[in-house]
Amino acid sequence: MPVKHDLYQDLGLSKEVVHERRAIDKRLDSLLTQYDAADGEVLKAESASASDEDVEKLKKKRLLIKDEIVGRLG
Repeated sequence: MPVKHDLYQDLGLSKEVVHERRAIDKRLDSLLTQYDAADGEVLKAESASASDEDVEKLKKKRLLIKDEIVGRLG
């Protein structure tokens, strides 16, 4: 069963802190929106029993976005 990825736990930051930063950083806001969309794509692919290759591609896309988010918050 697919489970939504908890970005805030991975970042080690509270949702409130991330949202404060998001409000003043347009690029971070855009990245977080992209991350949510990419996470949704992963969940949808896993639910639809997509091929492992397709799911892995989507996970890599999500990870690249996450890496950029970490860079913005770092």
